[in-house]
Parts: sequence; structure tokens; C-alpha cells
Amino acid sequence: MNLTNISQAKVFGGWHKQYTHSSSDLNCDMRFAIFLPPNATKESPVPVMYWLSGLTCTDENFMQKAGAFRKAAELGIAIVTPDTSPRGDDVPDDPEQAYDFGLGAGFYLNATQKPWDQHYQMYSYVVDELPKLIEAHFPVTTKRAISGHSMGGHGALTIGLKHPELFCSISAFSPIVNPMTCPWGQKAFSHYLGSDRATWADYDSVELLKKQSAIQPILIDQGGSDHFSEEQLQPEKLIAAAEQTGHVIELRMQAGYDHSYYFIQSFIDDHLAFHAAHLFPSSEED
Repeated sequence: MNLTNISQAKVFGGWHKQYTHSSSDLNCDMRFAIFLPPNATKESPVPVMYWLSGLTCTDENFMQKAGAFRKAAELGIAIVTPDTSPRGDDVPDDPEQAYDFGLGAGFYLNATQKPWDQHYQMYSYVVDELPKLIEAHFPVTTKRAISGHSMGGHGALTIGLKHPELFCSISAFSPIVNPMTCPWGQKAFSHYLGSDRATWADYDSVELLKKQSAIQPILIDQGGSDHFSEEQLQPEKLIAAAEQTGHVIELRMQAGYDHSYYFIQSFIDDHLAFHAAHLFPSSEED
């Protein structure tokens, strides 16, 4: 596989690096970033937290704004951030260039409708192609956790719930939990998946939770002053579904916080420590 390093910087004793590669799932060139903590070596590989970003973002937003490197270096966790959608001149975009659909808004699903189906296969990319690439080229183990923000929180929840054998823990900031019932999700799903709402349920955390006999540990932080919460995010629906099915999800409502990376910066250390407890099950976090 053609893997090209396009940037790198040393940080907290580890390395932040960006790469491009040709993706067979997405039929275009893709970019991702990886943070490798200082203890990551071929002889001593480390586990990985996959981070999925939200609408309009790229691989850079989390890496540049979240302030996650110090804690990840301390814990010995690698972080991988893919882009949020396929990119390129041949990749179709929303004809009106809206921020909530098309480029930057892949919704971490496999599109079935033309013209989106040729490139918009982010679900397969995150579940299969990207982890295989990471594990083939970097000093990491097959132990994985998954996290994300907003649209990426939706991706982390749906992918994690569907693949407990791949991801030992799930966390999210301000996730879209019930996209079948919110404007962002309805717009994306109707274009990517078509009019059959039965197919939408496969990418809806509330609907997936109802079918699960068991779930991994899940931590969610939601800002109390997030203006997207009521219409788009609806975290109470996920908790209601969990209560109905007997599942336990930790939802922390954080008073005064909004939807921004200031919110993520404030609690990212908690999320990394949460994942470390499951990535290193024999260790105890302070």
C-alpha cells in the first residue's frame, strides 16, 4: 500500500504524523493523522484510540485543538484520526455546498445510492481498511477503543456497538444519537441510503441499542449550553433506550459547556483515562 508521510512533529516525547494513501474502500486518496506516544516501539507496541471528528472537520481538528497528547503520552495510547469523508475532484459534493452533507460529512456509513455509493464508504474504511493499514505500518497492537464528537460521536457509537469484538470501549462528546429523527441525520440518510428507513436503523445508535444483548463500557459528555442539543443531538433518547434494555451508559451533563473544542479540551483527559482502564484492563488509573 502506498503510504506517504506528509508531516511530522515531536510532541510530549512522542510523534504526531500525517499520511496520505490510496483507499480501495473510498476510491480516492485519503489522509489520516496518528499520534504515537514515546513508549511505542516495534518491541513494545501500544493500543489505539480511534477518534472520529464531526461535520466540516478533517483529521486536523482534534489533533490541533483537543490537547490530548500529554495524557495520551502519559498513558501510552496511540491516537488515530481519519478524515470525515472522501475527498478529491471526482468525489461528489452537495450541489448547494451545504456544510451538513457531502464533503466533510460522510456520516461514517456505507452509501448505497448513486452517485454517493462509489466513494462514501466511511463505515468500511473505519472498521476494516484503516485499522489494517495502521496495524501493518505502526507499532500498535490490535487492542482498540473508539471515540468521537458530534457526527463523529454518532460514528463512534454506531461502529462501536456493532463491533464489540474490535473496540473494547466507546466514548463520545455531544454525539448525534438518533439521526433518524433529527434534521442532520434525515438529510444525510435520505441521500446516502435512500427512502427505505429500515436501512437507516443500521446506523442509528438508539435503534442499535435496542437490539444489543450486551454493550461495551460507554462514556458520553454533553455540554449543557450546546445549542444543537435539543434538535440534533437528543442525548436523552439514548439514555431512555438504555434504561428500557437494561444497559448502563454514563452520560455526564456538563453545565455551561457548548459544542466546541473548548468543551472537548476540558474533558479529553477523562476520556483517555476511561479508555485506558479497558485498553489496559490490569492497570489502575489514579
